[in-house]
Amino acid sequence: MATRKNVLGRLGPAAAGMLLATAGMTLARLYARQLELEELAIRRESLRHQQRMHWELLTRALDDPSLAEVIDTYDKSIPAERRRQFFYANAWYVSLYHLHLAGLLDQEELFGRLREVFHAPVMREYWEASRQHRASFNAASPESRIGRMVDGLVRDLDEADSEEWWVVGTPPPV
Repeated sequence: MATRKNVLGRLGPAAAGMLLATAGMTLARLYARQLELEELAIRRESLRHQQRMHWELLTRALDDPSLAEVIDTYDKSIPAERRRQFFYANAWYVSLYHLHLAGLLDQEELFGRLREVFHAPVMREYWEASRQHRASFNAASPESRIGRMVDGLVRDLDEADSEEWWVVGTPPPV
């Protein structure tokens, strides 16, 4: 009866060690990638939850002016109806921001969607009225980076001499 040697026994100690080390590194990389994907899934779910909460709180403020007073930091010389529109404008902006953070819109797609919503004069008015809200953001944060992108887009839209708003501005480099 012939004896069967296992594969590692045939390779010799050095080759067997290299094979085991390579397999171990591959497994470690696969495990690390699995952890990254799980972390990404948790982050996306957290962003979805945050967006739902933001919308729920904002809806309550839109439905009840007494609750809106809690978050209304706009200049009181702005009519109440316009401030309510600013809350709604904020919901649109935050929705696009979260879609981008979740990786569902890349920067170019985000820019296109922002160009679409900021075409509306009320959105641009909201953006100006909320300038001081953004003043405290960390300059390196995603919020600040996107805010600067919107600042440029709003400037381009205001200065555009064309009715073809969908071609105004250039997405910043990624």
